Amino acid sequence: MSQFITLFEVGPRDGLQNEKQTVDVATKVELIERLAACGFKNVEGGAFVSPKWVPQMAASDEVMAKIERKPGVSYPVLTPNMKGYEGARAAKADTVAIFGAASESFSQKNINCSIAESLERFRPVVEAAKADGVKVRGYVSCVLGCPYEGKITPSQVVPVAKALYEMGCYEISLGDTIGVGTPEETKALVRAVATEVPLAALAGHFHDTYGQALANTWAAIAEGVTVFDSSVSGLGGCPYAKGASGNVASEDVVYSLARSGFETGVDLDTLVATSLWISEKLGRKPGSKVTLARTAG
Repeated sequence: MSQFITLFEVGPRDGLQNEKQTVDVATKVELIERLAACGFKNVEGGAFVSPKWVPQMAASDEVMAKIERKPGVSYPVLTPNMKGYEGARAAKADTVAIFGAASESFSQKNINCSIAESLERFRPVVEAAKADGVKVRGYVSCVLGCPYEGKITPSQVVPVAKALYEMGCYEISLGDTIGVGTPEETKALVRAVATEVPLAALAGHFHDTYGQALANTWAAIAEGVTVFDSSVSGLGGCPYAKGASGNVASEDVVYSLARSGFETGVDLDTLVATSLWISEKLGRKPGSKVTLARTAG
């Protein structure tokens, strides 16, 4: 029996929030529903953050109200604080996510507080979620490099991942936010974090800025990671590296895994069609090599 790899689709949130143009509610709703129809069991629905900081996520409450929820599919939303959590609960979110960083500079620039302060800010969110029976996912940004500090070592990542896990996050997504990591660095990172957080509770989130995302995915699989974040059509530029591509394209991950004998539960043909559709809506070329190859000619 082939091994199953779980793909966590982040295009509607992490992808769209870094796109330049504003995307209307109807398009977001259709994108989320199309992705659920592709076979993803986790499709990020939005973020309950200040529209002043992330304008693309301003209508997340409307989006969550309008999507037709598919049985067996979770639609997580980002909640940086209690105000965000309350918005998410009002929108009937069954999973929320909190996001810390392995870099002090990035934490200050991104969420205006230190790493220690961010963890204290998340604690009441996790406690409220536990009381409400809501699952909490933890993100750690800049696990392999920071736009302000340069290289990040595993010893900087481990305490943040451990704190989030011990706080009550069911899964910790390790994010190479600026896409600078390499396979050997990825392996060393996973090994280090796995000394404090069970492998089964780790996920990989690789950006493709330097073309390393797919290689890093395979490196993490070799270390025993079985959950990965990906974004349809590679949606989402990297705001911290000029001209850089963003998330690894879901199509490229699905293709690579399927041809290598792994199961994902995601239908590649439907996913490619979704990639073409959203790319046309955004007026851009698909950011997936698989989609481009399949539609060349």
